[in-house]
Amino acid sequence: MPEKILDDISHRRYNPLRGTWLLVSPHRTKRPWQGQQEAASKITLPEYDPSCYLCPGNKRAQGDLNPQYKSTFVFVNDYSAVKEEQAEYKQQGDPNDLSNLLLRADPVTGKCYVITFSPSHNLTLADLTPNEILPVIQTWTQIYTAHLSPKSPLAAVSKPSTIAPASNSISAPNAQYRWMQIFENKGAAMGCSNPHPHGQIWTTTGLPEEPSQELEQLKKYRREHNGKSLLGDYAKLEMEKKERIVFQNTSFLVVCPWWAIWPFEVMIISKEHKRALVDLDDGEKLDFAEAIAEVTRRYDNLFETSFPYSSGIHQAPLEGTDEEIEASHFHMHFYPPLLRSATVRKFLVGYELMAEPQRDITPEQAAARLRDCGGELYRKHLK
Repeated sequence: MPEKILDDISHRRYNPLRGTWLLVSPHRTKRPWQGQQEAASKITLPEYDPSCYLCPGNKRAQGDLNPQYKSTFVFVNDYSAVKEEQAEYKQQGDPNDLSNLLLRADPVTGKCYVITFSPSHNLTLADLTPNEILPVIQTWTQIYTAHLSPKSPLAAVSKPSTIAPASNSISAPNAQYRWMQIFENKGAAMGCSNPHPHGQIWTTTGLPEEPSQELEQLKKYRREHNGKSLLGDYAKLEMEKKERIVFQNTSFLVVCPWWAIWPFEVMIISKEHKRALVDLDDGEKLDFAEAIAEVTRRYDNLFETSFPYSSGIHQAPLEGTDEEIEASHFHMHFYPPLLRSATVRKFLVGYELMAEPQRDITPEQAAARLRDCGGELYRKHLK
């Protein structure tokens, strides 16, 4: 598996990480396209933009002044999606009342951060070397550690940590949050409002929908297979099959998952069972940086454009049961929208919204194309 015939016929694939299915229709890539086309991204940005609220030394929207930072820079989002302080809310009345049964709402508090990846306005992760990406991973780890529950089994292995030096004005959270979502939206096609290389970190009191689905499947697999990790076993299987691997090093595997929805979706998986960033030693962090560099550079090389995507890390919750923590397996998703070229994207509409996700090219075809996109970043050859 997969049989070669799956490159040509419609079929469904199972996603064990979510317990869901998706439709694969590889023959649809032959259809003509007269729909919307994105504008190809052109890299013409300056190294410093005086109007950018993320560049060193510039003033942000709320009036705070950025330091003259040299590496990463972290600050509490000026327009946070969730806040630490808000009016209290609790549904009242009979819990069996129709309003309480069908019109439920739970308050959510939390803390949101912005992290810049570089002081240079015109660089992306694809432009950075693994050693230049390493400070980003170290900063992610520092922030995760600072929010980790002291009751978590991970607290025993995590080193005492503080927020990055450039952000020492950030105070500790005033409550114990359950989940931390580290993510990046790259490119206007993914809703990014500022081209300066940056990501976000949201911490919340509740466990969000997608990681909650994954965690249930990870726990279920662990219970049913003598304590084994679903993603650990999946990584071993992919290394045996060698059909969907894009890149690998000592610690991490980059693969187009069997169940990928987006055309060139990839997942970075730790080969060994690592629960969270704090489980990674210095060498593994550098391997993780190399994996990120390989993914983002290959994306840009694929269509010779600044490739848009949303990416995010899934790891152990900040606070959880021993079962939840031990079942967690560190991985990173990349969901990119481009399908045929730098200007034609995949839309999740119609059947995808009303029935189930659907993709055109198979993950095996996508992996082969991404494998061929290694080497130096295409922009370095442009005059």
